[in-house]
Amino acid sequence: MKLLEEGSPAAAAAILERAAQAEPGSRSIREALARAQFNSRRYDEAAGSFRWIVDANPTEDYAYFGLGMALWRSGDIEAAQEPLAMAVAMRPLRHYVSALKQVRATLRARQA
Repeated sequence: MKLLEEGSPAAAAAILERAAQAEPGSRSIREALARAQFNSRRYDEAAGSFRWIVDANPTEDYAYFGLGMALWRSGDIEAAQEPLAMAVAMRPLRHYVSALKQVRATLRARQA
């Protein structure tokens, strides 16, 4: 976590990947790994890690938000809409709502 906080997400991801292998059921390790992957711009991997958290605990609004953001950044804007909407429905935080609005605006613009 210190590496992630200090701006070394790739190094953090490398360590957290090993930690996730050693403790495959740890949600906290998986969340830290997902954040490190996202901050390393490894969006597909981050989406997989956030999806693991959502599947393990479907009440995790942050995991839905992270999944939506990772999908959005990986270019799958249409798929990003559903997890972002779930995050907003569960906890309408300003940054969740803002991300969902941006994704929906992008989709509308593409359809026009």
